[in-house]
Amino acid sequence: MRDEHQPKNWQDKLYIIIFKADTKAGKVFDIALLILIVISIISISMESIASINQVYNVLLSYIEWIITLIFTIEYFTRIIIVKDKRKYLLSFYGIIDLLAILPTYLSLFIPGTQFALVLRIFRLLRVFRVLSLGRYVGESYVLWNALKASKYKITVFLEGVLVVVVIIGTMMYLIEGEASGFNSIPHSIYWSIVTLTTVGFGDIAPITPIGRFVASFLMLLGYGVIAVPTGIVSAELSRPRSKHLLCNNCKKTIEAHDDQFCKYCGNQLLS
Repeated sequence: MRDEHQPKNWQDKLYIIIFKADTKAGKVFDIALLILIVISIISISMESIASINQVYNVLLSYIEWIITLIFTIEYFTRIIIVKDKRKYLLSFYGIIDLLAILPTYLSLFIPGTQFALVLRIFRLLRVFRVLSLGRYVGESYVLWNALKASKYKITVFLEGVLVVVVIIGTMMYLIEGEASGFNSIPHSIYWSIVTLTTVGFGDIAPITPIGRFVASFLMLLGYGVIAVPTGIVSAELSRPRSKHLLCNNCKKTIEAHDDQFCKYCGNQLLS
């Protein structure tokens, strides 16, 4: 008796290979794609180095076109075998798959656009499917929920920081002036942001005693700016929350309290 879950035709077989990473063939396919993506990104990076591009331009061009043709075949194969074509075309991966091949063809008409192929790095997100990292989805929900719960507090805090940098920047423009490099209020606000975040590029620096005093105050304030958002998110993470589990059967993430079975398919949940 034929198993109902067995693929019935070539389209079903290709669908399993291309879209299902939980099979051996699917994993091999995705790993091969990831290798091609890495080779492509290295090739594009090498092409941007003038000395290397001058010697290996033809080879790098061949590599890029071969990989692009492979990705083009793969992209249209996905469109052919997927049932909901519109959903795939408008999905995140569908758009990334298109952007992975489009710049090469555009470079025939618009020189330089091939460097936009570094967008292929987003396709490396498929590594999550290959390595079966779905078990960590529940933990990512905890972090995401903590960030969402903290968004209003962080927004108010950032608004306060914005007010501070505008005020300090304006003060420094009045105190230091163009002689110290504070040519305008926007330029001074830029210095204020750089100093507050403790980056300190050093392209602008106060020279007057009052300016240095204000700069010292802003530097000390910068440590608090780093600590406050961290404390807000940490407080949310420490609150008891219901955990999220990924069902091994239907692959849906559910909010689990004391449930032992998936509410969608009835499969037993593994904590």
